[in-house]
Formats: sequence, C-alpha cells, structure tokens
Amino acid sequence: MRVLIPGISGGIARKLALRLHEAGHQVAGIDIRPWEEARELGIEVFRGDVRKRAAEDVFRRWHPEAVVHMATVTAFTVQGAERGRINLDGTKALFDHCAAHGVKQILFVGRHTFYGAAPDSPLYHSEDEPPRALESIPELADLVAADLYAATALWRFPKLTTAILRLPYTLGAPGTGTLASFLKGQRVPLVLGYDPLFHVLQEEDVVAALVLALEKGLQGIYNVAGPPPIPLSVIVRETGRTGIPLPAPVLRLLLGRGGFPRLSVGALDHLRYPIVVDNRRFLEATGFEYQYSVADILRIYRESAPVPRG
Repeated sequence: MRVLIPGISGGIARKLALRLHEAGHQVAGIDIRPWEEARELGIEVFRGDVRKRAAEDVFRRWHPEAVVHMATVTAFTVQGAERGRINLDGTKALFDHCAAHGVKQILFVGRHTFYGAAPDSPLYHSEDEPPRALESIPELADLVAADLYAATALWRFPKLTTAILRLPYTLGAPGTGTLASFLKGQRVPLVLGYDPLFHVLQEEDVVAALVLALEKGLQGIYNVAGPPPIPLSVIVRETGRTGIPLPAPVLRLLLGRGGFPRLSVGALDHLRYPIVVDNRRFLEATGFEYQYSVADILRIYRESAPVPRG
C-alpha cells in the first residue's frame, strides 16, 4: 500500500512511517519541517505546506492509496489565526486532494480533548457526544472544527474510507507533546481540591493503533485509549516531579512564571475535570491491545526527560 503522511516530521509520525516501511508499505510524507535521514531509510519527504498547490502536486504525482493526516498542531503550539488556518484549512485541503485524486482511505488523527473539560460532563465520553466547554478554552476550537470537518467526509465522500481517531495524551521518549511539556519542570501546578483522571498512551502503542486502523480499513469515529486512566497527581509523582496544589485564582497569576508551564487560563479546567473516553468501539473493530502499562509509560518518560536540576 502507498501511504502518504502529512506532518511526517513529527515524532510519532516518524515512528509510524518507519513501522509501515518495515511492514513492506511504500511511505512518503509532506511537511514544512525537514527529516534529513528519511531518504536514507527509504522514505521520501516532500517539503511544503499541505495548504499550498505543491501538496496537491504530490497527490497527483505520487498517487497515494491511503493518507494519515498528522499535520495539525496542538492547542498552544501556534498562536491565533495561524493555528486555525493550519488545522482547519489544512484539513479541508487534504480531504479535497484525497477526493480529487482517488485516495481510497484516510485517517484523521484527532485528540480526546475534542470533548472538552466541564463539571457537568459524563465520566466516560462516547464517540457520539458533542464537544463541550469550548467557550472556556477557545484555543481548542480550531482542532474541534477540524475534527468535525473530517467527520463530514463520511457522507460527503462516500467512496473515501474515512476514520477519525481521537487519541489521548502520549508520554514516552523523547518526552515531547502536550502532557510531556506540562510535566517538563521540577514543579507541576495542580488546582487545589481537584485531581482529575488522565489517559496516557505510550507512543509505540499509538503507532500500533494507527497501523491497525489502516489494516482494518476503519470507517467512522473511534476513541483510542490504552491503560485505565490515573489521577494527575500520580502522573506527577511517578515522573519524579513535585505537585504544587494552588487555588485556581492564584494559579492563573503564576502561569508561565516561576518555573510553572505557560498555559491558557481556560486550560485550568483540564486540571480540574477529567476527559475519559469509552474506547470499546475501537477495541471491537481492531482487537487492539496496548503493550505498555502505566508504570512502563511513566518510567520511560522519567528516564527520557529527567527532572531538571536547579
């Protein structure tokens, strides 16, 4: 199978590309970021923006059979309107290219934060639930819009096998990603009186889930999860950090200062209310079994991202 991965230069995308290549698939990617070693490994990377005409030329010349869309950015990586253009306009462009150039299958790699963190949310979120509490975290709106747009392909492009996978936070080596960045310092802020459950999944298990979704030809929307969720305080403690519980008004003033991570004020709701997903639909469709326990995941992160000194 010829698999094209927009966003291929990201950490998990590289691992996916290598896994697919080792399994005998032809793999290429599109990314504005370089991956210098890719060609030596037998993987071609086309440098460019998925929103530009050059990206459509890749579809026209390379003729991918499947696309794994990993060219979105997380909530706080890029600021303002540019993040929205990357996430929503990039997603629209890729689906248009798939439909126009005969791609048979596409995976949209989304995030479980789609559901939002709110005090009145159910404990377990099913794939049929709408997003909540976006007014408190507007930075998530473009990712949610991209996810919803991807879902419209299920009826707009009936010849295109479309799957939307909502993945939890990842931890592993080399210690990158939203949750990994939050845990980066010696001290990790917690909201006093709250200890939400967090899903974590090791990066190799993420890759295994994506490969299964491709092999099974999934169609529809699926929550992906690994081990049972655990309290945030346990994640902080077992990665060697020190949790600092503070009242929410005080924490708002300290974000980005004194060694605390830089977060949106709205993101404090994620430190108060859990986002736990029901992944039975994905398990039934693929038979997915995670290989890394919570203890493994936290150990790997602790070793790859040791607590900074000083």
